[in-house]
Amino acid sequence: MIDLNTATPEQLDGLPQLKGHGFEIVRYREERGRFTALRQLDEVPGLAAKTHGLEHQLSLE
Repeated sequence: MIDLNTATPEQLDGLPQLKGHGFEIVRYREERGRFTALRQLDEVPGLAAKTHGLEHQLSLE
């Protein structure tokens, strides 16, 4: 399981649904603070409605 709040872009890119979006996710996290819910991934540019099924692969520590 990958922690969304500490993962590197490379770790996030390793998940098929997030491939190519790791940098944007980390940038979003750095600009707005830690994720408090997985649904916030939909706010990351380019990820709206593409994150279904990630709840078994990501955690929020």
